[in-house]
Amino acid sequence: MRCIRLGAGAGYAGDRIEPAAELARDGDIQYLIFECLAERTIALAQQARRRDPQSGFDPLLEARMRAVLPTCAAKGIRIITNMGAANPLGAARKTAAIAHELGLADLKIAAVQGDDVLDTVLAGNYRFEESGTPVAELAGRVISANAYMGAGGMRDALAQGAQVVITGRVADPALFIAPLLHEFGWSLDDFERLGQATVVGHLLECAGQVTGGYFADPGLKDVPQLARLGFPIGEVSEDGSVIITKVASAGGKVTPATCKEQLIYEIHDPKRYLQPDVVADFSEVTVESVGDDRVRVTGGRGHPPTGLLKVSVGYVDSYVGEGQISYGGPGAVARARLALEIVRERLASTGVKTSELRLDLIGIDSLYGPTISRRAAEPYEVRLRVAGRCDSMAEAVRIGNEVETLYTNGPAGGGGATKSAREIIAVQSVLLPSHLAQGSVVMLGATS
Repeated sequence: MRCIRLGAGAGYAGDRIEPAAELARDGDIQYLIFECLAERTIALAQQARRRDPQSGFDPLLEARMRAVLPTCAAKGIRIITNMGAANPLGAARKTAAIAHELGLADLKIAAVQGDDVLDTVLAGNYRFEESGTPVAELAGRVISANAYMGAGGMRDALAQGAQVVITGRVADPALFIAPLLHEFGWSLDDFERLGQATVVGHLLECAGQVTGGYFADPGLKDVPQLARLGFPIGEVSEDGSVIITKVASAGGKVTPATCKEQLIYEIHDPKRYLQPDVVADFSEVTVESVGDDRVRVTGGRGHPPTGLLKVSVGYVDSYVGEGQISYGGPGAVARARLALEIVRERLASTGVKTSELRLDLIGIDSLYGPTISRRAAEPYEVRLRVAGRCDSMAEAVRIGNEVETLYTNGPAGGGGATKSAREIIAVQSVLLPSHLAQGSVVMLGATS
């Protein structure tokens, strides 16, 4: 049975580059796939593009492409990625310039567009799924609306001969479904295969998580050579079954346990995993070891999609000011608690307005609160953190300033103070009829 080897080159925007280069060099793969968008990533990219219309794509795009393009071009490995973020065409043009500089004049690069549905959402009568608030109530604060697109546009780009396919917002598994549609000739209404292909994509999309990275827990779940963690390879057969593996010399491990943890990661209902191309059913998936670092996964099923696309809407929510300072030595915790009370009183007396205020001792009660944390032994050092949500940047700045004044205004022994204030981009979702988001492909050459 024919088999296609897919390599996962990244699991998030800031992921390591060396494992992707290793896959290209030693993985015997046909596709190298970079998944680099989280929920807020594209809203932040839209914000960056507002400041500079030529930006808005992944900041590591150039470094990644320089690391893998020569090897991929020499070996005929095709690249698929959502590093286009808020500007797929800009990312494609940047990649074309890099390819030209590297002497890869024949490289065909595609930008897949259509996920930006801001105008459509603003013109409609949509409410946020999370809060029920009408989108219109946010008025001028909305900065982005991007639909989770399916695999069709990427499949079309591959059919047109693209060796590098760059998208914006697509469903994460769709990045891996597209090459299977192209290579095996599956149709978009073959929902059983699309369900299993979604299993493949979901296992590979977070890269090093399935090879033991996020799985690792010393003494309980030991994983070798984490500093050299290898990223996964999916050997996908024409029936959709997959063997998850990795480069033999790379660190990490692939076991039924690593695959099962990734399989249920971020899954609400395993019988109804909603995707733009299919409603996937993971409830009958089987996982079995078939050798060292080789796990076969089968049994994914699927049903027709809902006809609705999730749209992530990014908007300016508020401003957060933060200040931190450390206390150490005898009585460190008591001095830190006194410092918190001083800051609390100062913020109130000087009229700093916050809609939410956190006063934490990191390592003491910042994660589990005072009830659980009081049973722990008292440490010899502690980090104080004060953070508040405000309606203006000016108010947010005042929070960090108050923490910094603890240096000389007591209590004794504070050090290492830091402060910051930043705009907060929040994300909520709306559901959009799928026919209102139409993908398109723009083909470029290395000299474009």
